[in-house]
Amino acid sequence: MTEIFYDKDADLALIQGKKVAIVGYGSQGHAHALNLRDSGVEVVVALKADSKSKPKAEEAGFTVLSVAEASAWADVIAILAPDQYQRHIYRDDIQPNLAKGKAILFGHGFNIRFGYIEAPEGVDVIMVAPKGPGHTVRREYEAGRGVPVIVAVEEDATGEAWQLAWSYAKGIGGLRAGGIKTTFTEETETDLFGEQAVLCGGVSQLVQYGFETLTEAGYQPQIAYFEVLHELKLIVDLMWEGGIAKQRWSVSDTAEYGDYVSGPRVIDPHVKENMQAVLSDIQDGTFAKRFIADQDAGAPEFLALREKGAQHPIEATGKELRALFAWKQVDEDYTDGSAAR
Repeated sequence: MTEIFYDKDADLALIQGKKVAIVGYGSQGHAHALNLRDSGVEVVVALKADSKSKPKAEEAGFTVLSVAEASAWADVIAILAPDQYQRHIYRDDIQPNLAKGKAILFGHGFNIRFGYIEAPEGVDVIMVAPKGPGHTVRREYEAGRGVPVIVAVEEDATGEAWQLAWSYAKGIGGLRAGGIKTTFTEETETDLFGEQAVLCGGVSQLVQYGFETLTEAGYQPQIAYFEVLHELKLIVDLMWEGGIAKQRWSVSDTAEYGDYVSGPRVIDPHVKENMQAVLSDIQDGTFAKRFIADQDAGAPEFLALREKGAQHPIEATGKELRALFAWKQVDEDYTDGSAAR
């Protein structure tokens, strides 16, 4: 049975009594640091000396320490750097500074689930994973609301790891919306599957194939872009508001009928079989090994695939059309159409 926790179920004083180091000041890192500080928690930010995020953290009023210094100082060390870097940061700077009674906290279970990080005895291992990007986590907190979180404990060395996890979740505003109890394994495997099979990989490939089908049949690429990509947001927003049922209720009868009769022709049982194969690769560690091996080699496959995706004709068409809109979504850290980051 699903267990959901709210603000009333957690004691904020527990995390307020801890010194917290936030390792990384990216999307999640900045949100956790700011929200915790606003909740009365003593926070420092841990970064490399040459980190591009250091000026941002200092401008926000945080003390910025090296990861080693912050880990030695802190009671709770929240490791919010990208997955592929976490094990190196942990091995070099965090593990040597761990002592019994401390806690390491993650926003995603990847490195614990696949054994790239193993905590020493006496250290709590917990996870608090907001179900939204960091900018949303921060915005919702400032508005007096919150983004739901999923929470797990891998090691309860102190006997109060769960209480600490819920307290931290309350500190970042997650329990205003609700926190769901899970495990590192469940969070990691479902998160990777959702990204690969549906949210990122599945949707991206579906949109590209739809665009190719229409343009190869002689339709204008601009019209194809509107029909298979631009309007996707409208559909997803309706699903987000009220599930698939609301989307079907909101569209025309023609669209709803087409959903029922043509959807299963495109997404047929073979797609589900392929999804099951993707899930199997996640569960047995095949995907994790492939990703980490590529990253350790300098990410040649990753960068080649990124460049290939950037060269798809839908990207040039979209860039041209978005320039015509009176409204634009501009993200400070994103360069439209660039494969280099």
